[in-house]
Amino acid sequence: MLPRPQAANLRPHLRAPREGGRFWRGSGSNVQRSAAVQASGVGAASSRRSSDRERCCQGMALDGAPRRVGVVGYGRLGQSLVSHLLTKGPELGLELVFVWNRDPARMAGSVPPSLQLQNLAAVGERHPDLVVEVAHPKIIHESGAQILRYANLLVGSPSALADPATEQQLLEASRRWDHAVFVARGALWGTEDIARLDAAGGLQSLRVTMATHPDGFRLEGALAAAHSTGPRTVLYEGPVRGLCPFAPRNSNTMAAAALAAPSLGFDRVIGVLVADLSLTDTHVVDVELSGPPGPTGRSFAVHTHRENPAEPGAVTGSATVTAFWRSLLGAAGPPSPGLGSRALQGVGLGRCCFCSCG
Repeated sequence: MLPRPQAANLRPHLRAPREGGRFWRGSGSNVQRSAAVQASGVGAASSRRSSDRERCCQGMALDGAPRRVGVVGYGRLGQSLVSHLLTKGPELGLELVFVWNRDPARMAGSVPPSLQLQNLAAVGERHPDLVVEVAHPKIIHESGAQILRYANLLVGSPSALADPATEQQLLEASRRWDHAVFVARGALWGTEDIARLDAAGGLQSLRVTMATHPDGFRLEGALAAAHSTGPRTVLYEGPVRGLCPFAPRNSNTMAAAALAAPSLGFDRVIGVLVADLSLTDTHVVDVELSGPPGPTGRSFAVHTHRENPAEPGAVTGSATVTAFWRSLLGAAGPPSPGLGSRALQGVGLGRCCFCSCG
């Protein structure tokens, strides 16, 4: 197991959603709540929520010009989003204006040549309203601030925000260019409840454990040399900030938890990464939280257990792929009635909005 890193000082200006899975919109201390998608589930309730968001986008299409969307990354998530934008986008008032992938050859035969962006530095030439990142945290590190010069940004790799320099760059770019940063919560279940409890001062500890087969991990640095020593091996246990650089593609759920609980943040939310040989086609996420002791000395506690089907060796589970479409709709759509005009007091990541998805 990788040694527990030394915790860094908590950076207080990066805050998480206040309620309902929503981050703020606004610069400085005056912020406005933005529309966010409801948490996804399974069955009729989830379908109704998705339909509500799509009807909202249909209204947007009637009210004005289509929202221009660019997708950065053409892996499993990117392919799903591009397919939805091409087939459902026009009726929802969404226009796909570019797709970029680090290996352009991967787009051949499936993305129309006119939509293939060869150079990410040329994103401004496509005049997007929203750019969706579903590639790798490196894209946010290297190009996030530049993208914000031209469009709002939906971050699909929130582990990038564990890096203080990247956080500061996005903050400054968001304020300078007046564009919003949205964060998809990915596979984190119960984001709204975590955020509400944290905002009320009732959250004392938060621990997120992600377990899957070793083939599902994409580990780097010191963690890449870690080996399973049995059927179930704990590869890392410690602050989420210390895990993100070594497991940038496997720590996004934990990063979302750190953003949902700003009183704890990346340095006090605990992440646990487990290699389990029995989980060949499943990603399992356990979220454990507790509040401070009450008058009787007992503490409020919650433990959720989520099993997400996944193809063998896949980084992203099937339910998360489906839910990202709802995150895109939430970032591209208009504010929900009664939410868009109310200002909140607080300090946020520039114009930062949290898009819930299951």
